[in-house]
Formats: sequence, structure tokens, C-alpha cells
Amino acid sequence: MNVVNFDIIQFTMTEQDIINLIKSDTWMMNVLGEAEKLDLPDWMIGAGFLRNKVWDYLHNIKREMGDTRDIDLVYFNSINQDENFDKELSKKMKNKLGIEWEIINQAYAHKWHSRTIPYKNSKEALSEWVETATSVAVNLKKGELKIIASHGIEDLVNLIVRPVPSYKNNLEIFHKRYSDKKWLQKWNKLKVAID
Repeated sequence: MNVVNFDIIQFTMTEQDIINLIKSDTWMMNVLGEAEKLDLPDWMIGAGFLRNKVWDYLHNIKREMGDTRDIDLVYFNSINQDENFDKELSKKMKNKLGIEWEIINQAYAHKWHSRTIPYKNSKEALSEWVETATSVAVNLKKGELKIIASHGIEDLVNLIVRPVPSYKNNLEIFHKRYSDKKWLQKWNKLKVAID
């Protein structure tokens, strides 16, 4: 395992480069187009959908569709917090596109992170996804892609696997995630950073 203690090495890509990369991927644009049709408030797709695409690109790996087991779509609606609605919508999208979807209203997701105070919006919830490179998402509105990066894109584009601040005292989960998902074997230029 490559464990390093350092800050940002260099920028290898900009947000616009990531947007261009997504735009050039027919599968990703189709997924985002279907997500936009749901018309959910404050929605975004993150985790492996975006992270793995960037890591593949930086490792010169080309795939027909994303290397992700599901599509992590989050949104924020404090008025309707029906978890069954999210499960049914996830099933509907799986049937439509043939890949698992995990659609979660972030208005109730704070409970999973042992928080007593609910999140204010999807970006705040995104900031507590385990790794900084995972805490980057994208949405599509009227043909325009927007990157949402709670901790910036530096770790993502510099191939650094680093825990978000809220997980720095719970490194067991952090180490388990990248180990179980075999990230260092799939993308051999990745470096684990703990600071």
C-alpha cells in the first residue's frame, strides 16, 4: 500500500477538463439526462460515477460504460422525506437503464453519520462522503454540467485517496473501503494520504 503524508502535488485536470471528459462520454451523458428528467431538487450524482471516470482517464483506461456498481444520486427535499419513495425511484431507474441506482434524499441521511443536526443541502451531505475524491459530484441543468466539490478536486485529479475531515478519527472505515474495493489494484498510480 502506498501511504503518503503530503498535500497537493499538482493539478493535472481542471473542473472544465472533467466537464469535457463527461461530455465526451455518451453513457454518462445518458445517465445524467435521465437523472435530470426526474426533476429532483438540489440533485447531483457522485461517488464512483465521477471518481472512477477521472481515475480511468488518468490511467489511460477506456471503458464502454462506467466502472461503478451503482449510480449514487443524491438530492435534498426537507418537505418529503419518504425513504420508500427513494427506494421505488431507485428501482424504476434500474429498470429503465439496467444498472443499480441509489437515490437518497439527503434531508434524512444525517442519521447515517451519527449527526443530530440535519444537513442543510446536498453539498453539505456530500462533504461527509468518506474520501475527498469521492466527495465530488456532477449535475446537469438545461444542457449545462456543473461540478460540485465539497473539498475541491485536487485529490481526485492528483490520484490521492484521503479521508474527509469527519472520517479522520475513524480510519478503519476509510482503510476498509479502498481495500475492499481494490482501488490500489485497479488504479496503480493511486496514493493513500493520511494527514
